[in-house]
Amino acid sequence: MKIDQTNIDIIRELKEGKKSFKKIADKLAITENTVRSRVNKLQDEGVLEICGLVDPAMLPGHRTVIIGIKLSEMNLVDKGKEISNLKGVISVSVVTGRYDLMVLVLFKKGFGLLEFYTEEISKVEGVSSVETFVVYKSYNLKVPYIF
Repeated sequence: MKIDQTNIDIIRELKEGKKSFKKIADKLAITENTVRSRVNKLQDEGVLEICGLVDPAMLPGHRTVIIGIKLSEMNLVDKGKEISNLKGVISVSVVTGRYDLMVLVLFKKGFGLLEFYTEEISKVEGVSSVETFVVYKSYNLKVPYIF
C-alpha cells in the first residue's frame, strides 16, 4: 500500500483516537467517505490500529520495564516473535548495539519481574543474558492495556 500525504494527515488526526471522521474530513478538506475508506484500508493493510492507550504510571500497582536481551543464536526475528507472545510483553524490537532485542514489558500487582523471568523468559531457549531497566518516570509513554 502506498502511504501518501493524505494517509499521513489522517493518521496524525487520529492521534487522539476518538476524533470523528467528519471532523477529520472537514479539517483536511476531503469527504467523510474518503476518510472512512482510507482508514479502513490502512487498518486492513496493518498500517493503522486504533486503540485505547493508558499511561502505566497512572495505574496503581503497574510498572513498565525495558529489558535488553542478548541471544546465543542469530535467529533474531524468530526469537523476537516468540518473546512478543509472552505474558506482559507490549513490544519487542530487533536492535543494533550491545543487545539483540529490546523488550517493553508491563507489570502489575502479582506479576512482576520475578514472575516474568521465572515463568516467561525461562521458556525461551537461546537467551544468553538480560539487563533490566526499570522505568521510574516517563514522558509521553502510553501503552495498550494487555492484562
